[in-house]
Amino acid sequence: MIEDKNQQRTPLSKLGEFALIDHLTKNFKLKHKSTIKGIGDDAAVLEHKTKQIVVTTDLLIEGVHFDLSYMPLKHLGYKAVIVNLSDVYAMNAEATQITVSIAVSNRFSLEALEELYAGIETAANVYNIDVIGGDTTSSTSGLLISVTAIGKANKEDVVYRNAAKPSDLLVVTGDLGAAYLGLQVLEREKEVFKVNPNNQPDLDQYSYIIERQLKPEARKDIIKLLKDLEVKPTAMIDISDGLSSEIMHLCKQSKVGCDLYENKIPLDPQVISTCEEFKMDSTTIALNGGEDYELLMTISQEDYPKIKANPNLTVIGYMTDESSGMHLITRADTKIPITAQGWNSLED
Repeated sequence: MIEDKNQQRTPLSKLGEFALIDHLTKNFKLKHKSTIKGIGDDAAVLEHKTKQIVVTTDLLIEGVHFDLSYMPLKHLGYKAVIVNLSDVYAMNAEATQITVSIAVSNRFSLEALEELYAGIETAANVYNIDVIGGDTTSSTSGLLISVTAIGKANKEDVVYRNAAKPSDLLVVTGDLGAAYLGLQVLEREKEVFKVNPNNQPDLDQYSYIIERQLKPEARKDIIKLLKDLEVKPTAMIDISDGLSSEIMHLCKQSKVGCDLYENKIPLDPQVISTCEEFKMDSTTIALNGGEDYELLMTISQEDYPKIKANPNLTVIGYMTDESSGMHLITRADTKIPITAQGWNSLED
């Protein structure tokens, strides 16, 4: 639920827009020399000198991207930042600043927005980024959050989606499918709650997959790891819409094909057990679930010795000629064309 009815509730109309921004952003401290001016003027001022700048933005809308009946506002603030930072890291860049804009209806109190901004502040501290501005406005239909993330990288370090070559290895970080299954568990418990509001769910056995949905992390650590290993991916993308969809993006942009091996896809034991419980196919979930915010990359075969023993990186396939197409090689050693069935916010 949005907030405890017994808590103090300050209407937003008591403050007005500028006082609200001042109140919600008063704890943000600047950490980067490149932030010349943050919040408090007509625009932020940044100076990165010799670096290339990367910029990305995402929009999260209540009822489309999140459900406040089970998404705590503090977690939502954290996640809103993470989904943008993930795109910066997918460029092999360092995230440095964000702006945060919200549209909010009058059903939210000041205390509710304080929770949201506490999550934003936590993410800013964990990932060492500056919050340098944004906007607040009213909404007639719930909560909307727009975050823009800014990062920097040396020109020679930036990685795009379009430079994968045939015979490159397809590599993924972490494990896949957990966030989608966490959502399924939360949706199920929401329906149970509707029938019996006194029911208290025991979610201990789902702790990992629920955390992957409510409080995902961006793979900042992988950018440092790749640098330490002296590996520059030939192409890279973050996994927000599902593995199959992201593979298709890489292949289309790079004009290559792909063979993905089903038995190589990394799955957490909790994913496997929950798939069995829900009678779902774990490969289908890993391919199409989305919201994992892991990094999918291609690397030259020459770099394989540098990554082969690393527990953070799993080789799941290799790139082929464009004419060969994109295929899943099943455990039974049959070839199935890869299709994108990931989440699409534009579908009814």
